[in-house]
Amino acid sequence: MRYEFKEDKEVYGDLIFESKFWKLFLAPSQKCLGTSVLVLKREAVNLRELTSQEWDEFGLIVKDIEVTMNKSFNPDLYNWACFKNAAYRDESGEVKAQIHWHIHPRYRDPVIFEGVEFIDPNFGYPPSLGEKTIPDELREKIIGHVRVNFDGR
Repeated sequence: MRYEFKEDKEVYGDLIFESKFWKLFLAPSQKCLGTSVLVLKREAVNLRELTSQEWDEFGLIVKDIEVTMNKSFNPDLYNWACFKNAAYRDESGEVKAQIHWHIHPRYRDPVIFEGVEFIDPNFGYPPSLGEKTIPDELREKIIGHVRVNFDGR
């Protein structure tokens, strides 16, 4: 059985924050500085399966994340996407998709963080799916910077 997302560093990235119902990870690819994945902590495939408590907390976390990213990196806008396509690529037909949100802070102009330049060439359009791998030390600095600015729980 293929799981679209598993709780491991290679798929989600690095844990930034955990709430009662959700986990926020710094995504493996940092094509746009601060790209993250927000994952429901329990198994659920479709948005209609979310409880009212999970939706309520999601609403609060969205605000917390956007305020935090504004303080941390000052993006111009955010793209939030809930895709589950990768789980359906397994030819065996055994699929276990998981509710998660891709969070793409978007930048009109290049951003420099810790001496590394991040360029968003598709600003104003859907984010490109290319990869940008960064060193673990830089990942830790990004996570630390976000945690310092996090106003959430």
